[in-house]
Amino acid sequence: MNFFQRRAVLKNLNYLEVRPIRNYSESIDEKEMVTVLIPKFKNRFAVRFFLPYMKYSFFKLKLDEFGSAAWLLIDGRRSVGEIANELVKKFGERIHPSEERLTRFFTGIYEQRLITFLEIQQKGN
Repeated sequence: MNFFQRRAVLKNLNYLEVRPIRNYSESIDEKEMVTVLIPKFKNRFAVRFFLPYMKYSFFKLKLDEFGSAAWLLIDGRRSVGEIANELVKKFGERIHPSEERLTRFFTGIYEQRLITFLEIQQKGN
């Protein structure tokens, strides 16, 4: 599905009702801080010939406390609104405009293709 088709699907939905899905794996440290592991190459040719000469095969994106908590709650079953409620229970007043902050966070990581939404995948199939 191209950019315009994905955007058309998202325009017709309430952002708090969509269900995010992770596209990449992560590593979690002892403080429950998440580091998203993004592969450097997706092309099989590049992986085969360039990766053996590189020190690391992944880009590492370290998330802060709120981003880590939100990332760990992404499972494809919870909606963005439910994740916002869980974060309010966990952080209280520290994450005061929770829905606004969370929608901005998810928009950013969606644009970077770290996540997708279940509704977009269902429309694509």
